[in-house]
Amino acid sequence: MIGGCFSTQTYYMANFNTHLSVAASASSIAAISLFNSNLIDLFDIPWFIFLGTIGGLLPDIDSDNSSPLKILFTSLATLISMLTILAYHGQYKVQHVFIIASGTFFLVRYPILALFKKVTVHRGAFHSILGAVLFTLLTTFSVYYLLSTAIIFAWLSGIFIGFGFIVHLLLDELFSVDLGNVQLKRSFGTAFKLFSVKYLSASLGMLTSCYLLYLFTPEFPFTISWSP
Repeated sequence: MIGGCFSTQTYYMANFNTHLSVAASASSIAAISLFNSNLIDLFDIPWFIFLGTIGGLLPDIDSDNSSPLKILFTSLATLISMLTILAYHGQYKVQHVFIIASGTFFLVRYPILALFKKVTVHRGAFHSILGAVLFTLLTTFSVYYLLSTAIIFAWLSGIFIGFGFIVHLLLDELFSVDLGNVQLKRSFGTAFKLFSVKYLSASLGMLTSCYLLYLFTPEFPFTISWSP
């Protein structure tokens, strides 16, 4: 214990199943609330629950042996290969499209995953609010341009990713508090942070990416009014 406040246990956090169930539950409540507010259709609810759940797993993608990392890169590789098929199905023969899509899947799932593992550190730059902003903008950009959706739908998709991401950070921070002994663990403050000071260069790179993505994302469709 340091100064009578911090436990010697290090980097204890919620496990995969906890993150999965909490993110799915929180996203379900949020999606149903949007439906009740007439902002989304009934058939859109599963999509937003899916995105919120994925967002709830994203902060752990920088853990080399984590289940979220494998699941997310497999899902990402599958999604990109499907988009490849949609993009080229009318331009090339079926067998050629299949080869391109298969090559895309292999590229994302193995070489890019290996590179990602090499350049990232668990609970580093990605495990931050800046990371949530980055994935929010990236999702909004991708959904709007690749799926050709309405602006509101694209932004809500990005917001749900960011929402799940923030839920993950808060849950990890909550697990850093030992309620039984009323003390803080040494992992306290490493989960919910604005950005990583320790990995400042990576944080600056993410900030630059956020700025560039924001320049090309559609205009934010919601207005915030403050009542006196």
